Amino acid sequence: MELLCKPVGVSGKVHDISVEDAGWGYVGFGLYRLAAGERAAEVTGEREVILVLVEGKARLSAGGEDFGELGERMSVFEKTPPHCLYVPNGSDWAAEASTDCVLAVCSAPGKGGHAARRIGPEGIALTQRGQGANTRFINNIAMETEDYADSLLVTEVFTPSGNWSSYPPHRHDEDDFPRMTYLEETYYHRLNPAQGYGLQRVFTEDGSLDETMAVQDHDVVLVPKGHHPCGVPYGYEMYYLNVMAGPIRKWRFGNHPDHDWIWQRDNS
Repeated sequence: MELLCKPVGVSGKVHDISVEDAGWGYVGFGLYRLAAGERAAEVTGEREVILVLVEGKARLSAGGEDFGELGERMSVFEKTPPHCLYVPNGSDWAAEASTDCVLAVCSAPGKGGHAARRIGPEGIALTQRGQGANTRFINNIAMETEDYADSLLVTEVFTPSGNWSSYPPHRHDEDDFPRMTYLEETYYHRLNPAQGYGLQRVFTEDGSLDETMAVQDHDVVLVPKGHHPCGVPYGYEMYYLNVMAGPIRKWRFGNHPDHDWIWQRDNS
């Protein structure tokens, strides 16, 4: 499995990562980069979808319902809450860009438990996590405290210049609730300024998987198992959109035993 996925071009559907492509069972991720007036449309089949307007404005519809023009931030690094749309399985959606826009398509198995609905910007507040060079800022779109979805967990993270994120290293690759949950995960990365880069390491404690990748603007990283910290050099800031899903819609993780002392110190 290739963990680092580069965009295919700079317009249209630049990412189309299916469960078959990833070699796993739950998470799918797509990304459209649309110019004003361009359209995108898909059927959901057996999968539920959360559309995230990362940047720009678009008119969105789902299941025959017109949700109007959504979107507000022209740059993701404005850090304002995103406009999103939940679309259940057995439905469809369509988008028409009002401005140049970036539209993320987050998907996972659906169970028909929720109707199409708008998510955010109301109810999404930027919150700080961590301290020192581990400080980052979170926009929770659909985590387990929000009953918006059957399977999907979706969140945005902003990592300031020179800081680390998803750190201390942690994993969620065992189906052993409440100790840990099995969750596949994708990271959609953005950098500011756009020519920057970040680093992400995906590794297991037994060393069977250990890859360190330089990530650039619009790259996606797959996390099938193991720990997955990332950092951004001085002078650049990093954004990523996380999509997680697994057998149950709960996020329970375990810190790397060598580095758990950092979490214990910072949370004591």
